[in-house]
Amino acid sequence: MSDLSSQPVAATAVPTSPAASPIRIVSVSLGSSSRNHASQANFLDRNWSLERIGTDGDLQKAKQLIEELDGKVGAIGLGGIDLYLFAGEKRYILRDAQKLANAAKKTPIVDGSGLKHTLERSTVRKLQNEGLLELKGKKVGLTCAVDRFGMAQELVAVGANVSFGDMLFILNVPIQLKKLEGIKRVASVILPIASRLPFKLLYPTGEAQKKILDSKNHRKFFEENEIIAGDFLLIRRYLPKDLAGKTILTNTVTPADIELLRERNCARLITTTPEFEGRSFGTNVMEGIFAALGDKTPQDYEARLAKLNWQPRIINF
Repeated sequence: MSDLSSQPVAATAVPTSPAASPIRIVSVSLGSSSRNHASQANFLDRNWSLERIGTDGDLQKAKQLIEELDGKVGAIGLGGIDLYLFAGEKRYILRDAQKLANAAKKTPIVDGSGLKHTLERSTVRKLQNEGLLELKGKKVGLTCAVDRFGMAQELVAVGANVSFGDMLFILNVPIQLKKLEGIKRVASVILPIASRLPFKLLYPTGEAQKKILDSKNHRKFFEENEIIAGDFLLIRRYLPKDLAGKTILTNTVTPADIELLRERNCARLITTTPEFEGRSFGTNVMEGIFAALGDKTPQDYEARLAKLNWQPRIINF
């Protein structure tokens, strides 16, 4: 049995009355439609409808869906794809994601990067400072730093011994970087080119998300690190059969994902986004809430997060 030792205190699922129509937040994802989910919730004195709709890797279908939703929902999230990748202060825009973002003319559209730079930073600090997860001196493998540069910086700041798997998980090159400056240098060379490539060459989309691959180099990454952090689909793609003693620090997981980790002897799962009716949504969905309320800056996000008091979900298997 799992032990839910920390759970969200400000986000509770409730029935929505007709008199209070929920604000609809929809994530349009390039991921598999088998991971679709919808949930009703109430927080900040409002009712919310949170949805994730997968398009099975079909960019054109995703674009058409965004066009259909534009002007009819509170906010749209880009799921299964990043609009921006970061290395320090430098921001790189992915061409395929930009095409999708341009399809929304009226409704705000976000990719979750704003929350990655605020919520995920504060989650790492909270885990360390409140004794929920000892990070100082621990070997932490972060699958992709340019996807979560805020988390990368905070892990280093709290004293973790971090290995960055960008070259391994994105380019399948068996190199682990150890310094943030190394990430910045590599990003300055590779990302201007990679950002123009079809996104499916960089990240699993559609049916590819269901496959778990066996890779000696990726197994070594899992074996060498006590804590595995980052995007869950990248983690899942190379998930070893035995996760004994390992902690997974991630965000978007379904009940099936949780069972998979349990079956593979994972010691602990921590999600940075709260649970809604059995699963955690991606940062793009949660950032959509902020966008629907008019929040735009990091300061806006931090003020909103303080009001919500979202807590990391911790499951000890």
